[in-house]
Amino acid sequence: MKGSFIGVSLAAALMAFAAGCAYVGGVMVSRKAIEPSVTAKPFGTTKDGQEVRIYTLKGAGGVSMDVLDWGGKVVRLYAPDRDGNLADITLGFNDVAGYEAHDPFFGSLVGRYGNRIANGTFTLDGKAYALPVNNAPGGLPCSLHGGPRGFESYVWKAEPLREGKNVGLRMTIVSPDGDQGFPGTLRASVTYWLTEDNVWRIAYQAKTDKPTPVNLTQHIYFNLKGEGEGDILDHDLTLFAERMTPVNKGLIPTGVIVPVEGTPFDFRTPRRIGERINADDEQLRFGGGYDHNYVLDNPVGRLVKAAEVHEQTTGRRIEVWTTEPGVQFYTANHVTDAMPGKQGKSLRRHAGLALETQHAPDSPNQPIFPSTILRPNRLHKSMTEFRFGTF
Repeated sequence: MKGSFIGVSLAAALMAFAAGCAYVGGVMVSRKAIEPSVTAKPFGTTKDGQEVRIYTLKGAGGVSMDVLDWGGKVVRLYAPDRDGNLADITLGFNDVAGYEAHDPFFGSLVGRYGNRIANGTFTLDGKAYALPVNNAPGGLPCSLHGGPRGFESYVWKAEPLREGKNVGLRMTIVSPDGDQGFPGTLRASVTYWLTEDNVWRIAYQAKTDKPTPVNLTQHIYFNLKGEGEGDILDHDLTLFAERMTPVNKGLIPTGVIVPVEGTPFDFRTPRRIGERINADDEQLRFGGGYDHNYVLDNPVGRLVKAAEVHEQTTGRRIEVWTTEPGVQFYTANHVTDAMPGKQGKSLRRHAGLALETQHAPDSPNQPIFPSTILRPNRLHKSMTEFRFGTF
């Protein structure tokens, strides 16, 4: 997107340049007014005594975000609409108590294993491992997002970064051998970059001293109309995937990969999210909406376009790019009006959408899926970008 004038005439671009402005993602912003920065202040204390700090990343392109060192949670993310007006477009809570009382992983880093592992068990190199279970959709138990005390529960070591006009936050954690039942000491690093082109880049790295499953992801929920502004059923979604992994009633993949063509899961061309979400389809009934893994055509880990979301009234759009082989599309099926919004408006079912770039759920038990096993002397690396703009 750098250097492009999306939906802008040459005359308007020249006038903007003369006035000391630039069009970024189709929005005119002042080059002089926005100085990129990272600042920090206290946010609160968790029930178990962890001191939490909040970091504000202000990007040169107009996007800004508030991030906690507690699980890398993105509390707020402000993006401009087609008229340059900023709004917070992600779900979160205003204080520690909100996250501890209600949190469905709003804006969190999740690990060691994002999504589900059936029965909380897997076998690796002939040895069986048992994980604590913390979820049971359809009455079938599983380990979800790393267990009852996953990576979202810990305060990470945080280091502010700046490279030119780009600002960032590097977060690191050491997960000891046996943490939530997983083998090996895992050293993980996740870096958030906010670029001058309004790209939020997430770079993941991890090392282990014993073979172990690793599946790190970010569980941010977006509503491009703004947080608390109704549901996302009117958003237009494109998923650049021809196949998906159907699930059983426990939301565990059945082990097969099927085409999306002719089903309510076909988003290969832009479709309203709510157009078919209530269709008479067993898969939608299992999830109470969309909660499914889409298979990307990305066998060698290139950075590819996985998804694009448009919202007509504001003109906001997001492109999702990733090196991962899949993306989990989730429509906040279990969010309720019992959850308070940050603007004083109660949330509701389908109040946000998540596009979690990852390997498929239950991969340690599914031999036909790409492996999630990290071994000693190997480096786990992946990258995801959320590219913000307008149309």
